[in-house]
Amino acid sequence: MRTERNLTRLDRLFARLDREPERPVHLDVPRMSRHRVVLFSATLAFYLAIVVAVLVTSWLVRFDWQVMFFRPYQQWPEIHGFLDYWVVLGQRGPTAVMVAAWLGWRSWRQHTLRPLLMFGTALLLLNATVGAAKIGMGRLGPHYATVIGSNEMGQGGDIFPSGHTANAVVTWGILAYLASTPVTRRYLSALSAVVSLSVGLTTVYLGTHWLSDVFLGWAAGLLILLALPWFEPLVARVEPFALGLWHRFRARPPVAVVPAPALVPQRSAGGAAPAPASGKGSGEQPPVREPVAAGRSRTPAYLAPGPHTARCERTPVTPAGPRRPPHADRVRGASARPVTGA
Repeated sequence: MRTERNLTRLDRLFARLDREPERPVHLDVPRMSRHRVVLFSATLAFYLAIVVAVLVTSWLVRFDWQVMFFRPYQQWPEIHGFLDYWVVLGQRGPTAVMVAAWLGWRSWRQHTLRPLLMFGTALLLLNATVGAAKIGMGRLGPHYATVIGSNEMGQGGDIFPSGHTANAVVTWGILAYLASTPVTRRYLSALSAVVSLSVGLTTVYLGTHWLSDVFLGWAAGLLILLALPWFEPLVARVEPFALGLWHRFRARPPVAVVPAPALVPQRSAGGAAPAPASGKGSGEQPPVREPVAAGRSRTPAYLAPGPHTARCERTPVTPAGPRRPPHADRVRGASARPVTGA
């Protein structure tokens, strides 16, 4: 009687790591629902309220200065070393490489480019919106502040909103957005919220951002995540085109390599080709190349146009004879030897 082996938890894990035979039929693609529109509108209102509060130098700016004078990095210096590494979770380069590697595996496993395309779309939106806000408002950071109580706007800075915070929200939040199941999306949403909140507060602890910078960074990253369903139809149209280019690239015929012509041994006067020598003592004769016709030779490019003579046909410039001067006491030939008597 044949019984099937019960799969262990490790076997099921490796089975999930294998590539699926074909693309899943039903992919959980988030849509711009009414609930998401309400969240997007509320987040946009919060974003504008923070900008206005800083522009008019309200109580939020005074609170920024109080936190700066408190100097959290001096109050708790024992965690400074750990937070110096923790804030890397908000840097664009390392986090983008890690998340792109994970989403690349997801794309390979499910036969779809949607994870990578949505991640690229989110990064483009992040660079366009946050970068434009930074340059447009030009706020200086706490380390470069000049006037106590000022909002430091329009001074050529680039910290408002916080790029580390917005990048942490988008980079780790895209994992929750692209989750396969609702349970996984719920856990990844909680994880991304913890990481983004902690990264934003870490920048305040290190003194590189005002607290209002972090508030605006959270709002900017959340706006991008909430707006991603609007770009799903565009990604759905781009994906078949990108897959077609990839399959066309893989189906290209390989470049044919022309083999070099074999050397033909020169025939003897009798018309028969010489037989190769055999034995250990006899060496093999190298093949003799056929002489090239004189009409096929070309004039080198470095010579001026016109008739040229070969080197062997030119008249020597130096005088004839040996280069060493003749010696009277030296006689060439057999007469040079002294004659001895009998």
